[in-house]
Amino acid sequence: MIASIAQGLHLSLDERDHLFRLSGHMPPARGTTGEHISPGLLRILDRLDDTPAEIVTELGETLLQTPLGVALTGDTTRYTGLARSIGYRWFTDPATRTLYAAEDHAFLSRMFASGLRELATLRGTGSRAAHCAELLREESQEFRRFWDQHEIGIRPDQVKRFVHPEVGVLELNCQRLLDPDQSHSLLVYTAAPGSESHERLRLLSVIGTQTLR
Repeated sequence: MIASIAQGLHLSLDERDHLFRLSGHMPPARGTTGEHISPGLLRILDRLDDTPAEIVTELGETLLQTPLGVALTGDTTRYTGLARSIGYRWFTDPATRTLYAAEDHAFLSRMFASGLRELATLRGTGSRAAHCAELLREESQEFRRFWDQHEIGIRPDQVKRFVHPEVGVLELNCQRLLDPDQSHSLLVYTAAPGSESHERLRLLSVIGTQTLR
């Protein structure tokens, strides 16, 4: 409850920690495992109500979405445990892939395996990233195949293709803003003005608003 109050008030990490101590509790962890979103990222997200956007951790766990972000990808904050990570869901939940063009699946599998290898190496053997990789090696033959290729440095394409069940294929540019203190990223999805995807995104903003209501 205290964490929710601190986040709702857009407190800084120091202010959040002070609030916890005033309440007689130890503050939560900071850094790469923390989930307190910085006031700066929150202020930017609050101004993107007409744009698909989300704030994610370095493991791809969604912390917050704009309404149009929910309309585009569904509510990805609802997951618990390792299923919060899109990389984990990619290899364990087939429904995750329906949102992406089939011809992109092989590349995305390589990218998620490569990214997790890089992150597990960076954070060390006792990290959540390393634990996630260990579980995926046990649960997914496909992940093991890509993991054993030892690929590093595969980065996402700037243009992502989403397959929405109501408006069809959307080709959206993804811009990333990184908060290095918390290793959180603000992802903002936009379409080229005048493109078919731009018109479909406008349609989604109408459909999505009606659905959410």
